[in-house]
Amino acid sequence: MEPLDSTQTGAHRPGTTHEVTNQAPPLADYNLFACDAALGEALERAGAQWHREALTQHGAKLGAAATLELADLANRHAPELHTHTPRGERIDALEFHPSWHELLALLRAEALHALPFSQPRPGAMAARCAGYFLHAQLESGSLCPLTMTFASIPVLQNEPALFETLRDKLYTREHDARDIPLAHKRSMMIGMGMTEKQGGSDVRSNRTEARVADPSGAQSGRGAAYLLTGHKWFFSAPQCDAHLVLARTAGHAGLSCFFVPRFRPDGTKNAVIVQRLKDKLGNRSNASSEVEFFDAYGVMIGDEGRGVPTIIEMANYTRLDCVIGSAALMRAALVQAIHHARHRSAFGRPLAQQPLMQNVLADLALESEAATVLFMRLAQAFEPDAAPAAQAEESDKARVARAWRRIVTPAAKFWVCKRALAFTGEAMEVWGGNGYVEEGPMARFYREAPVNSIWEGSGNVMCLDVLRALEREADAAQALFLAWRREAAGHPVLSAALDRLCVLLNGAPGTREAGARRIAQQIVLIAQAMLLRAGSSKAAGEVADAFIATRLDEHEADCGRVFGTLPARFDHAALIERAFPAVADAHDVAHNATHHAAQ
Repeated sequence: MEPLDSTQTGAHRPGTTHEVTNQAPPLADYNLFACDAALGEALERAGAQWHREALTQHGAKLGAAATLELADLANRHAPELHTHTPRGERIDALEFHPSWHELLALLRAEALHALPFSQPRPGAMAARCAGYFLHAQLESGSLCPLTMTFASIPVLQNEPALFETLRDKLYTREHDARDIPLAHKRSMMIGMGMTEKQGGSDVRSNRTEARVADPSGAQSGRGAAYLLTGHKWFFSAPQCDAHLVLARTAGHAGLSCFFVPRFRPDGTKNAVIVQRLKDKLGNRSNASSEVEFFDAYGVMIGDEGRGVPTIIEMANYTRLDCVIGSAALMRAALVQAIHHARHRSAFGRPLAQQPLMQNVLADLALESEAATVLFMRLAQAFEPDAAPAAQAEESDKARVARAWRRIVTPAAKFWVCKRALAFTGEAMEVWGGNGYVEEGPMARFYREAPVNSIWEGSGNVMCLDVLRALEREADAAQALFLAWRREAAGHPVLSAALDRLCVLLNGAPGTREAGARRIAQQIVLIAQAMLLRAGSSKAAGEVADAFIATRLDEHEADCGRVFGTLPARFDHAALIERAFPAVADAHDVAHNATHHAAQ
């Protein structure tokens, strides 16, 4: 007897109980640079418009579906540590999925690891930071070794003999994934090793010791070889070809800085033993580790006992990249949220057309653009020609640049990285349950958001750095605040915000330290407001007005506590459209083309 088919019995075959509808299509095949008006305008203000075509091409490549898949693959296939060969030889080798190396190759091909140093010209730092921002919207883990390599260059340039042997390998746009002695490689990456178990941010409590390698003791100090014994609690990333490490030398109270290669000069593996990889929150693509040194070979860079000031120069650049990385997470989450809201309907109409959702998305758009203009302005302060003048009489322009670099940078690192936490959570909520699962990008953005607040100094450390910089760079601070006073003339809200900042700064020392977070926050909000006002287009002006009213106006004190509390007088739909134009969405383009063809 023939069995009845499902149409006769009313039964359903597996997977056919319903038709999948009202699901947003994956966002792909869009140009990350071309759809970002705020970034394009900031690039021009920074004098880096010469890099626009390269960024346009890079933005298209990063938005391609095949490139987006690399980010997913690299985070689904975590690196593996292989401590020994089958014969029992210690190797501490790391195995990465091929997608990881493809991502690093993309980064190096754009010279994001060295552009301002390998090809110096006006606007080079801003050009590099814009490219870094685009890649950070794709995948964060691959940026860790690239940031450290980039930040190490100005430190190593102060060691001419050593740098001459490394220059070509640092500057090349080729990615060489081989784990072999540096002399045989075509390119290299550099990491950092500062933190120890007992200290965390207090690196002056480090106990790792370094003794002179020369048995006679005749060769010591800067440029000499040492043997290091001790440990590092966070060693990122262990696959790098060398690390900059802090350690103590005999008879010296201060720490010294050492260049510790993965292989010794004789080609044998250096005695840097990887104990384990960190099971960390955040991206899965990169490797962080705990290591021990057993007479590991290293070369002292900088003066003996001056290791912290030596490596702080590196930390200044990595802090800038923390700001960019967090701004990029905001931008990536915002674009995904807007895309989802345009393609998802609830209660009879698309989410993007509903007033409360528009308020949330518009408020997120304000925060994202403010973060973008801020890091692009900081990039200008890191330009080589923005460094303090050598002559005795420094110009006001140079003093202002110094203030941006030494005062506003740690404040921005505190504030923007903090905002990314709430921002990515809000954007995930736009997606609802779909945002909470690992198949989509929102969960990855959210998991990644905390790291920049912690790495290179937590929030409290940054705010205390702001206070120290205000004291040590008092002339620079005064020049910056005077410039802001001139710009705020005739604007009551900005003028009042500056008055409140002055009250905070003039408080008793104990009061200032307790209020350091409020001081840092106020500095950043004023900086962002000033920068947004500098936009020349009408749309940029509307962004500035809305930002100032909702972040700095005491009469709008209810705004800013959560996203989505913008007053109704602002055009929420226009703010969303500026952030991510509908025409930039490939799916909207396809939908519109089909719609017009049908008509």
